[in-house]
Amino acid sequence: MKAIASDDPRVAWPLLTVREAAWNLAIADSTFRDWARGYRRHERGGRPVIGEPVVTCLPARGRDATVPLVGLVEGLVLAAFRKTGVPLQRIRPALDVLGLEIGVAHALASRGLYSDGAEVLYDFAHSDASDLGSVAEELVVVRSGQRVFADVIRDYLELITFGEDGWPDRVGLPAYRSARIVVDPRVAFGRPIFEHGGARVEDVIDRWRAGESPSELARDFGVSAEEIEDAARATSIRAAA
Repeated sequence: MKAIASDDPRVAWPLLTVREAAWNLAIADSTFRDWARGYRRHERGGRPVIGEPVVTCLPARGRDATVPLVGLVEGLVLAAFRKTGVPLQRIRPALDVLGLEIGVAHALASRGLYSDGAEVLYDFAHSDASDLGSVAEELVVVRSGQRVFADVIRDYLELITFGEDGWPDRVGLPAYRSARIVVDPRVAFGRPIFEHGGARVEDVIDRWRAGESPSELARDFGVSAEEIEDAARATSIRAAA
């Protein structure tokens, strides 16, 4: 698989802030910030614990967006891994293996992870030289003789739409229950949109907050009232957090 170019819009264009990315992935701000910027913590009486960044994030520029599509997809995959209950400290060695064996930078955002990642991780974890066996057993299952990711991970991976080159073109956002909200750098400058109708979520929600009903907004934006209600629910939860 060919590496993605450093000037590819999917890597080079910032779409969301760290906080926006975290919320749309349904994880804590501090969690995504640690993934994007890394961290250094001091344990009582011990050496500092250092975590290197694990998702792609561009240099900070005040309150401007810094997370490109590839970084958002990498965050989605990490969020899926965490859903299995495995802490990131135990996942990090698995990420190193996946990056090495898939053979490209940004392996977590590549179609190679979707197609081969479970088998790569399982095989490596069960080699004589590996201590990743317990992690692999929590992330990977054997079904009909095939090694596949656990269902919760596969559900997240199915939110990713890959281009012909094997790199993501768009990604669905798990913060919503029924509304299909996606990010696509080619549409609305990469702001979250309703997949059906193409309206920017923030535009619809601004009018909802101004007092317009979901049925009125559905007529104007070509989005179902049910999806608008779900987006409004999610936004209200975000505002209350």
